[in-house]
Parts: sequence; structure tokens; C-alpha cells
Amino acid sequence: MACHCPSSRSYTVVIIPLKTTLSSLDALRFYLWVKRLKDLEQEKDALWCGLEILEKARLWYLQRLQENRHRQDYSAPTRTSEADSCLLRSRIQRANGSLGSVMNEPNVTSSTHSLPEAVEDSDLRWHNTLLTKEVSEMNHQICLLQKEKDALLEQLEDLRAH
Repeated sequence: MACHCPSSRSYTVVIIPLKTTLSSLDALRFYLWVKRLKDLEQEKDALWCGLEILEKARLWYLQRLQENRHRQDYSAPTRTSEADSCLLRSRIQRANGSLGSVMNEPNVTSSTHSLPEAVEDSDLRWHNTLLTKEVSEMNHQICLLQKEKDALLEQLEDLRAH
């Protein structure tokens, strides 16, 4: 799900020297303070964007739950095939796993990892994302193959019936 946040904007840090030299300690402190404020603003914007996405996801989950309950209560025939249902379950499980990993992660700002550890962690997360995508694509292929198999079995039954 893509995030479109109207409040997204670029951030610029302007250095205002407090003394005549750019290398003064006060100017450096001021720069670091303003840079920290900028980082906090960017984090706040990302969090608001995440909340917007979560609210949309919450509403989507509620709608799917209501549809599911309706189908269970009235045993209504489903419009979705088994392959579509399998794909939807796979995507929901992937989304649940991603949300769960975000909730279980330690606070990034309180992390005491060194830069190489952080880079390695980032590389592992990226690799995990790629593997998750690959597994999702394979699940989709499996669902399509199952659908094709079911269609072929139906054709076989039709041929045997004649």
C-alpha cells in the first residue's frame, strides 16, 4: 500500500553562525540542534503517514471480516475462486508478519548498534524483504497452478462422463 501524505515536504537545515567563525562551538551546537529538530520532524511526518496507512488497513480488515462473517452466517456462495482466496490469505499473512515485526522491533533511536552492525542489519532486512516477495510470488504461482489443476480435473471428469 503506497503512502501519499500531503504533508510530505523537503527539509533544509540552514546554518546561522553565532560568531564570526564557522568553526565555533556554538555554531556547531546550533547546527546539531537544528539538524535534530529536522530529523524529529521527518520522523513525525513518517509516523503520521504510517497512522494514515494503518487506519486504511484497519478499515480494510474490518470490511473483510464483515464479508467473511456474512458468508459464514448465510453460507452464501463465494465470488472468489480458491486460488484468489489462497492469494488473499498469503497477502494478509505477509502484511500481518510485517506489522508484527515493526511492533517487535526495538526503538531505533535507543539502539546501541555500531554502524557496521546497523548496515549488516539493514542488509539482512533488505534480503528478508526480497525473500518474502519471492515467497509471495511463488505462493501466487502455486495458487494459479492449483486453479489450473482443478480446471483440468473438471475437464477430465467431463470427458469421462461422455
